[in-house]
Amino acid sequence: MADQSAPPSSESLLFLTDEQLRKGIEAMFFAYRGFTADPDRILEERGYGRAHHRAVHFIHRSPGTTVNNLLSILGVTKQSLNRVLRTLIEDGLVESKVGTKDKRERHLTLTDRGRELERALSDAQRNRMRDAYRKAGPEAVQGFRQVLVAMMDGDMRRHYLALKDAGQ
Repeated sequence: MADQSAPPSSESLLFLTDEQLRKGIEAMFFAYRGFTADPDRILEERGYGRAHHRAVHFIHRSPGTTVNNLLSILGVTKQSLNRVLRTLIEDGLVESKVGTKDKRERHLTLTDRGRELERALSDAQRNRMRDAYRKAGPEAVQGFRQVLVAMMDGDMRRHYLALKDAGQ
């Protein structure tokens, strides 16, 4: 008789039932709600949404990034991103500078106020993630990352790995 307390082998995970997959999908939905709840409250107080959060996060991760690079990372339309950036720039959270080599490029950096907002948003998510990782243990953390990377499409994976490889 197999040890019921032992973790499932990787081979057994290849044969998940539809019900097991549904439970995983539902867990992802609820985990995402929890993961975004604290930042959503902070953003709402300032009249911002999740698009603003994503822009602030990736500008912080890659200071000086171009608008085109941000468009590629976020996978949104230029019109949508411009609306978000216009608000962040007008509110003094993001600074946009014309490129030195290519005058058509706009390079984006966070201002001190932008870094304060990013820190508040990231601290909330780091605290939740740290608590979950502690409860799950190191093997689960590694497995969770592997599952997330495996779920990424090619472009998403490329952007993720570029940020990870940059050591940022």
